[in-house]
Amino acid sequence: MKVRTRFAPSPTGYLHIGGARTALFSWLYARKMGGEFVLRIEDTDRERSTQASVDAILEGMAWMGLDHDEGPIYQTDRFERYKEVIQQLMDSGHAYYCYCSKEELDELRAAQMQRKEKPRYDGRWRDSDATPPEGVEPVIRFKNPLDGAVEFDDLVRGKITVRNAELDDLIIARSDGTPTYNMTVVVDDIDMEISHVIRGDDHINNTPRQINIMRALGYDTPQFAHVPMILGPDGQRLSKRHGAVSVMQYRDEGYTAEALMNYLVRLGWSHGDQEIFSRDEMVELFSLEGINRAPSAINQDKLFWINQHYIKSLPPAEVVAQLEWHVANQQLDTRSGPELADVVSAQCERFKTLHDLVAGSRYFYEDFTDYDEKSVKKQFKSATADYLRAARSGLEALTDWSDEAIHGVIEQTCEQLEVKLGKLGPALRIATTGGSSSPSLEITLRLLGQERTLSRIERAIEFIAARQV
Repeated sequence: MKVRTRFAPSPTGYLHIGGARTALFSWLYARKMGGEFVLRIEDTDRERSTQASVDAILEGMAWMGLDHDEGPIYQTDRFERYKEVIQQLMDSGHAYYCYCSKEELDELRAAQMQRKEKPRYDGRWRDSDATPPEGVEPVIRFKNPLDGAVEFDDLVRGKITVRNAELDDLIIARSDGTPTYNMTVVVDDIDMEISHVIRGDDHINNTPRQINIMRALGYDTPQFAHVPMILGPDGQRLSKRHGAVSVMQYRDEGYTAEALMNYLVRLGWSHGDQEIFSRDEMVELFSLEGINRAPSAINQDKLFWINQHYIKSLPPAEVVAQLEWHVANQQLDTRSGPELADVVSAQCERFKTLHDLVAGSRYFYEDFTDYDEKSVKKQFKSATADYLRAARSGLEALTDWSDEAIHGVIEQTCEQLEVKLGKLGPALRIATTGGSSSPSLEITLRLLGQERTLSRIERAIEFIAARQV
């Protein structure tokens, strides 16, 4: 049997990380087994579904590199097929019209709750010979088996058994004729020959119902793997109050696609104690058996750690490709300055996100208007201007603007002035970057370039002189 998995989001919002993890697990299993990954857009909720949400889902999956082999397939293009199958169930006696009004169902539910019973449809129209009431457009309900049980081996949770007596006759077509979720998903999974349904465990209650519909249609059921939820750091269900939950929000905040993918695969799956996985390793090592049964909680510190690992370990050119969005978003003009790849190499150890890397590298490309006041008070003393003049003189004479040559000038200047590097180095850094934090001085000045370095040192000398007046 060929492995075929699917990701079937509803386009009523962005691609959140819970959905992204489900998509990732489905994609990994298909790739691991040499199978196919299908993207299906479940857009039957016409009031809430939007093209903007579809675009957001596609953008999020593309950013993470979750390519699909088939799709996107839209459920709204398949209404005729759903009607055909619903009629098939009607003709075979597995479905029936129900003429209950909303008021009747509300009364039934209220009475059951008063008796402390589980609210459920009581099947009053299941085998009724009553004359349908006038003016009521019926729904169509699936005739769920009354006896026996549904039993299936969940590939994450193990054997699950649900007695049919606990399931009522669910609606498979609304009064306007549109099919419901549990109907469309069954038809789609049959037609698309889905072999493995990997989804969140909030769908477990739907699974016995869907299995019964599939059996009524004469089809074998796929294998199911229900993945536990992702929780917030407080152990509560993940929500917006826990921070960014959209995949593209993580992009916007400066996480690499590789880091988010690595983080999500470990959020509920493990392979020994290994924390870092390349894309190829994920495919090679992933297994449904490795998925945890317990929910996993978001850990922001771990995500920072993984992200910084990728910023440091990815080839600079690959980091630059993802950095360019942040450069544009922060409106930083990098045309007059060092190559971004060189800045990445210099700064990769210093920042946990791409957003911060860009913000912390602005001084390489544009002049700053103010110095860090705390650093100025500590380092810009009356003698500092003389130190900077001596350093500027040596740097101006250089014809080889390399790390070694720059380092040599700084050392020689300290010897000439008979001061330690602690007197000159911090002042030189503040003069050229505006603050007290940057890569090593020789790397910083090399990336700034000789002309910009000399100009900024001169400006700092003037600034110090003006403060002495």
